[in-house]
Amino acid sequence: MNQEQNIDEAQMRQMQMELRRILSGLKQEVPIFLFTQGGKNEVFNDAARQALRFFRQLTDKIVLREYDLNHEKAREMGIGHSPTLVFDPQRYNIRWLGAPMGEEAKIFLELLLRIGTGKSDLNDSAMGVLKKIDQPRQVKVFVSPTCPYCPQQALNALKAAVAKPEVISLEIIDIQANAELAEQYGAHSVPQTFANDVLTALGAQTEELFMSSLDKMEQQTIFIPESDETEVECQLVIIGGGPAGLTAGIYAARSGLKSVVVEKGVLGGQVALTPVVENYPGMKEVGGKTLVDIMVTHALEYVQIFPGEEVVDITPGKPHIVQTSRRKFKTQAVLLATGATHRHLDVPGEQRFSGRGVSYCATCDGPLYRGKRVFMVGGGNSAVTETLHLHNMGVQVTLVHRRDQLKAQEVLVKQLIGNGIPILYNTEVKEVIGEARVTDVVLLDNKTGVTAKQPADGVFLAIGYDPAVDLAQKVGLELTEEGYIKHDNFRTNIQGIYVAGDVTGGSKQIVTAAGYGSEAALAVFEDIINPYWKK
Repeated sequence: MNQEQNIDEAQMRQMQMELRRILSGLKQEVPIFLFTQGGKNEVFNDAARQALRFFRQLTDKIVLREYDLNHEKAREMGIGHSPTLVFDPQRYNIRWLGAPMGEEAKIFLELLLRIGTGKSDLNDSAMGVLKKIDQPRQVKVFVSPTCPYCPQQALNALKAAVAKPEVISLEIIDIQANAELAEQYGAHSVPQTFANDVLTALGAQTEELFMSSLDKMEQQTIFIPESDETEVECQLVIIGGGPAGLTAGIYAARSGLKSVVVEKGVLGGQVALTPVVENYPGMKEVGGKTLVDIMVTHALEYVQIFPGEEVVDITPGKPHIVQTSRRKFKTQAVLLATGATHRHLDVPGEQRFSGRGVSYCATCDGPLYRGKRVFMVGGGNSAVTETLHLHNMGVQVTLVHRRDQLKAQEVLVKQLIGNGIPILYNTEVKEVIGEARVTDVVLLDNKTGVTAKQPADGVFLAIGYDPAVDLAQKVGLELTEEGYIKHDNFRTNIQGIYVAGDVTGGSKQIVTAAGYGSEAALAVFEDIINPYWKK
């Protein structure tokens, strides 16, 4: 046995010990019914059995019964998909169509904890909204093992189902194990949430927004509590939990500043969706989500993080007031590290088919397109990296670029060519066509002016980003001609408000954003102890 094997076994033992410690908190049995059918989805059937076997060796609270789909029990409970897991049907109506693999293992652990303790752990604001729902909600959350957003949304639904089982029923549906259901609901992007077969959410939400969407039966984008129950006083509020924001939090705290990081979406920003990050210092190659996990774990040692909170207003003053969807912060300084969002083509059909064939995340949605034909639009590093990722999944992908040569690094272009992936130069997507989902795209040869309709199952976009400056504009920060936040040594035109990362422009590299974050935090520290405006 070599040293690497010893390390792997030691890590596995340590993980099992930690899981055993967590599961020791289960107060009651967790009955689980597993329904399978031989010859149907065998890979997922076996994965479900293995996952259950693994967790059963860690706790004696799991009571497992397995039935064939032809068994009377399956007909009695209305089970028609293999595999299906049913959790404690005497108390809840929670089912899982698929197997807890990859990112979904986190959901399974949360299921055990919530059912085994009987506690939803919903925050007070979310619980207040849920209590208002008095009509049944049959919730379906479509997920994928490769989706970093999915556990957050599935946990929201799980909390609702545990907190109010007489009203909320839940099905967690793996799109890889249940492609026909994904097709039926047009769930070609994950996570997607339906209530009573009505789409209520595209993507992950905060607890409050999830419950509000469930209440109103349509997606909600902002939630402001009726009253501020909590106020936090600090010296620095960092808005944005990407590489710039997380690094700024570390350096600010190490400088002695009481600091917090507020992030409305998934921690890590765009990095969490990047399949592979190459040549980040110290790591020749690392998964984007893995790198984010490392950054977040490190940051948590120094700074308090508030995930799932959207900043709705900033009132400059002494102190500055930062109002989020959950609480109010009083602070001496504010650092905007809001990053950038996916750029859109703004062509007919793009918005209509978003989540139904148009995607911005190959990591999340790629597995659904195995064996299918898709077009990747873009010519930079992100587009080529995601094209390679789709190709390696078994997707028939063609890269479309509007210019006569790619902007991506040479090493990536060589991989693209070496894998025989088709490239359409001087070509633009002018329209996305379909009915329930994407069926075709209209391509323009911008040299000849000729357009042609091509069959397609999906369109992936990686054409750059737009800086997230809505909040900056709302508070009155000056922007550059290109639309980024204008600054001088990270200071904006408003005293005490700073900026760092992709929202300032620059090369859009992870290492650059992290470097800017550290420099900005040090600039804040220097100004607090020796204000430049008093010189």
